[in-house]
Amino acid sequence: MNKRFVGFGLLLIFSLLLAVVPARAAGNPDAVLGVWKNGEGTGMIQIFKKADKYYGRLVWLKVANTPAGTPRTDVNNPDEAKRKTPLKGLENMREFTFSGDNKWEGGKIYDPKNGSDYSCEMTLVDANTLEVRGFIGVSLFGRTDVWKRQMMKK
Repeated sequence: MNKRFVGFGLLLIFSLLLAVVPARAAGNPDAVLGVWKNGEGTGMIQIFKKADKYYGRLVWLKVANTPAGTPRTDVNNPDEAKRKTPLKGLENMREFTFSGDNKWEGGKIYDPKNGSDYSCEMTLVDANTLEVRGFIGVSLFGRTDVWKRQMMKK
């Protein structure tokens, strides 16, 4: 076999691999869209897109009502005016941007359990597993929750 032909073939294969690897590493920015159950199983969050940013809202709660039978509200919100806001439908994640490699960064997550807002990043581990890391300051000082994709019935 001609050495020049083999060398050209190897160069062509290597070039194709270089072209494919960055495209695969970039990932699909919309792969995070859908409904996810939090690690405790107490809530489901629908991640959606507005313009080029990603947001989340509570769409299901394991305990949706108070003992009195009324819908649960954001009673721990530091803003007294927002304490009567229903938890179901609450936008608790906001302004994430896709940064490549199945990662969304620069967002905020609100925890209605304690009324606190945290910096947040999300990493799609596989098609049905999302790691959500909330933190104060730097990501090193935070907590990661593993969410599972929910297949919604039509």
